Amino acid sequence: MLRWQIGQSTFGVPQAAAPIAFALLAFPLTGTAESGAGMVLAMTVAQVIAAVPVSRLGRRFNAVHYLRALIAVRTAALAGVTVLAALGAPFGSLVVAVVLAGAVNGAAYGYQRLLLNHLVEPGRLPRALGVAATLNEVTFALSPVLASVLGAFSPVWAMAAITALGLGPLLLMPAVPEARGPLRDGAPRSRQRLSPTVLLWLFCATASGGAVATVEVGAVSFAVAFGLAPGWAFLFAIALCGGSVAGGIWVSVRNRRPPTGTVAAFLAATTAGSWLLVLGGHLVLTLGGAVVIGFFLPALGTFYSLALDDLAPPHRRAEMFAMLRTATSLGVIVVSGLLAVLGLRATIVGTFVLLATALVLVTTLAVVSRERRRGEAPTG
Repeated sequence: MLRWQIGQSTFGVPQAAAPIAFALLAFPLTGTAESGAGMVLAMTVAQVIAAVPVSRLGRRFNAVHYLRALIAVRTAALAGVTVLAALGAPFGSLVVAVVLAGAVNGAAYGYQRLLLNHLVEPGRLPRALGVAATLNEVTFALSPVLASVLGAFSPVWAMAAITALGLGPLLLMPAVPEARGPLRDGAPRSRQRLSPTVLLWLFCATASGGAVATVEVGAVSFAVAFGLAPGWAFLFAIALCGGSVAGGIWVSVRNRRPPTGTVAAFLAATTAGSWLLVLGGHLVLTLGGAVVIGFFLPALGTFYSLALDDLAPPHRRAEMFAMLRTATSLGVIVVSGLLAVLGLRATIVGTFVLLATALVLVTTLAVVSRERRRGEAPTG
């Protein structure tokens, strides 16, 4: 279990460090750091498009072996980025390499999460996912710092270090013989449609991912809006990460799967945090909103993962977890697009509307489920 947790935390290093690492690599080649954002976008879009097809390809193989193969492909692609940058290759060749890395990233996450089911008893899954969420926030807080420090000396060496750290799951994941491909057991090959409940939780994951991305991607814009220097953007990232680390610890200690009504309450709190961003007007309000959003992120992410685990057929679990990762990435893409085209204010309002919509839908589901249970309860 310890090996899985360390592997899971190192898995996110390349993606967490990518915005800074890619910007540092792209600047000497194109003359603009913004080209690094283009590389991040290309990698994220490739992940969204390829996550499900690549996950389906692994159904007939042992999950550990397939995960290792995906990590090997990602590592080779990122190593290619490093070598090409060192050689001063055309910028387009770096984009091709990061697209290949992104194409396997979503599926790799799905199989990494799938293997947790074989390592932990169902009753301990919330705690394990809470610990993973906490470590993930630490990764996303420290990886950009690592990229910045090493990149100050050499962007190429920074990229090499990030690539090496991303090897964690390949080296640490223990053998799990029972995690064999479901298709060998005669699992159906037909493509089943996603149920409305699955679509609901995927939409909620998109809304939650968008709320987090609003603070992370818009950190510099927030700083400028409050009359601060761009370098003060770290305040908003720290508030978000600090809240998320505290929330992850709370989920780990609590070790319970919340009912739908409680999830609606978590979403209500997150929506309230987003409303604090909408209000703006004072730095403390905005930082408070970021803390609230961060605090409830692990609880919501853990629930989404457990809900999809229950709803997915055994042969589609890795695919569902990849979809969950994709849904979160879609939230990041939507926020990035809104921020680039319409600005910070429209982005904040758009995120609030997404969260409010998710809250209404989940609250409706909770009420309907409660009434259904009352109707099925024995009388007399």
